[in-house]
Amino acid sequence: MEFPLLRARRLRNKEGIRRLVRETKLDLSDLICPVFVHYREGIKEEIPSMPGVFRYSLDKLIDEVKEIRDLGIPAIILFGIPEHKDHVGSDTWNDEGIIQKALRLIKKEVPDIYVITDVCFCEYTTHGHCGVVINGDVDNDLTLENLKKQVVSHAMNGADMVAPSGMMDGMVKAIRTALDEAGFHHIPIMAYSAKFASAFYGPFRDAAESAPAFGDRRTYQMDPANAREALKEVLLDVEEGADIIMVKPALSYLDVIYRVKEITLLPVCAYNVSGEYSMIKAAGRLGWIDEKRVIWEVLTSIKRAGADMIITYFAKEVAKIINRGEI
Repeated sequence: MEFPLLRARRLRNKEGIRRLVRETKLDLSDLICPVFVHYREGIKEEIPSMPGVFRYSLDKLIDEVKEIRDLGIPAIILFGIPEHKDHVGSDTWNDEGIIQKALRLIKKEVPDIYVITDVCFCEYTTHGHCGVVINGDVDNDLTLENLKKQVVSHAMNGADMVAPSGMMDGMVKAIRTALDEAGFHHIPIMAYSAKFASAFYGPFRDAAESAPAFGDRRTYQMDPANAREALKEVLLDVEEGADIIMVKPALSYLDVIYRVKEITLLPVCAYNVSGEYSMIKAAGRLGWIDEKRVIWEVLTSIKRAGADMIITYFAKEVAKIINRGEI
């Protein structure tokens, strides 16, 4: 019998060698944990469509942020649910707004956690859209003026990074200019550069109370069918001064993550969104999948596609898996 000279299985037959030759490795430093902060007092409220994810009032927030920090996760991204909503989302630049209060509190109590703020208007407007609505659609340039006020307010209250998510044309340039003019040259911008009009956002809208009151967001978020357009959006944001670019969602857009990584030297973030999280949680609870292994496989695939960092609702679970050395 003639034996095969090359045997790929030699490098698979024991866990020790599998770990040594593993090409893609998840690490604590890859993770960004989303945190929802609510204006009400005394609440840690589980989100029905996102088991294991909670809204926190300010008085409950610090315990959560400390736990995230102690797990070794380096960064959080903040989302706010305000008491006051209006047609322009003015709470976003109010120094007594929910995000501003949360920033001051976190920076006082947990100064070593890196805090990114989501910069948008959908949670703060009565209509649930991502800017100033004129004649039934978001007015791009009026919205840019409000984005400038929002990012400067976030920076003044302690944000380490701002992450504009509204997909307005020219938003990165407007934000960079506003930050620089206010003296915040050091604040980086993580741009939601390729954000698709996805059906996977449903649970987030429940979590952030941000569903549109009419219509949808397809006039500003991208068509899921378009990959070349995503590259155009990314290159525009790079030209306007983005420091990190993002693809959102992640799992159905791995090809886009890969193509984006090929055309830019900037770090690439991927957002493993709420619908992706909730599907795995639902199947896991029904016993249809090995939940832990699926979580690991999904996040590994996102990193393998080219993401340098991942925003994920699984961040705490993954950190615990890493810390215990289970996978």
